[in-house]
Amino acid sequence: MNDSPFAYNLMVTTYRIEDIFHRPGRQLEGFGIREGDTGVDYGCGPGRYLKTASHLVGARGRVYAADVSLIALEHVQKRIQKECLTNIVPYLIADDACGIPGGCADVIYALDMFHRIGEPGAFFTELRRIIKPAGTLYLKDGRQTRRATLEKVQASPLWDIAEEKPGYVVLQPQMH
Repeated sequence: MNDSPFAYNLMVTTYRIEDIFHRPGRQLEGFGIREGDTGVDYGCGPGRYLKTASHLVGARGRVYAADVSLIALEHVQKRIQKECLTNIVPYLIADDACGIPGGCADVIYALDMFHRIGEPGAFFTELRRIIKPAGTLYLKDGRQTRRATLEKVQASPLWDIAEEKPGYVVLQPQMH
């Protein structure tokens, strides 16, 4: 992805101001992430949720931070170093693939980004590849209606809607 460093850094500054008033990681606490889990922050951006995710999975767990933006991953690397988040592993998403090992994730969360997905079929296929059969995907509507989110999910034969919550849906991989 070709990012403007100025625009991206402006967005990061906006997030930092928001985060003073609204702790972004609080939402993760309701996602059932347990110590020892492998989590995936898909579309991690500058890593707003990584500190909380790192603490939830603990020293025995791992969090993969994936994004299409090299600038985002630079911010993630700085956060990893600054906050000593030794269980975070960044990955670049390229050509609808992230390189995260298949079948490893207990929990995937895709927050604040689904409205930007141009090809939902490829997105859902990649997430299905990396999740465990009993894993859970938390998908935030983002800047689109719930109806648009549900239509995209229902068009995929790979996921079942387990639950709808305010602002996000909980998905389970379909068993074939």
